[in-house]
Amino acid sequence: MRTRSYSVTYRIMHWSIAICFMAMLFTIFLRLTWMNKNNVAQIIQDYLATTNQTLSQDQLLTLAKKIRKPMWDWHIYIGYALVGLYSIRILLPFFGQMKFSSPFSRGLTVQEKFQYYIYAIFYVCVAISLTTGLIIVLGPKNLKEAMEQIHVLSIYYLLAFIVLHLGGVFLSEFTNQNGLISRIISGSKKEK
Repeated sequence: MRTRSYSVTYRIMHWSIAICFMAMLFTIFLRLTWMNKNNVAQIIQDYLATTNQTLSQDQLLTLAKKIRKPMWDWHIYIGYALVGLYSIRILLPFFGQMKFSSPFSRGLTVQEKFQYYIYAIFYVCVAISLTTGLIIVLGPKNLKEAMEQIHVLSIYYLLAFIVLHLGGVFLSEFTNQNGLISRIISGSKKEK
């Protein structure tokens, strides 16, 4: 397998996209756990019980949604940032930066072909996620529910990709691509 060095452009794009995806996952994690509308509604209800006040379940859920809205707004803002970063990433090869590696190229090892297929699938899934997200926020209301159903599936490909990506990075680092982590951080292999 060839040893690659990574340009400043490549590293900035890689880490910007990675940080955005981790921030997106954080908002999803919060929404599914502590900031779940039912959990927040229960906290409000428990507090109101100590003050001899009550709200209906619908009122509690409405209030819970309002409380967590700023957190969910960040999911949308990060989504916009990802749309911009993804667009730049798609355009960079046309300017001689960050080429796309085809799994159909000749002379590739099985590992390289697998890696390139995974990246191709990842980019298609990201395009679907970003498109459905934009339609949910900016599109016609009659498409919102269908797009949400597709968009929610994004977490599965993203988690699978992260596991494969990190597994591949560590496997490569400790086998045939020693210094890979150093190169993606600093751009060149650290000398020992």
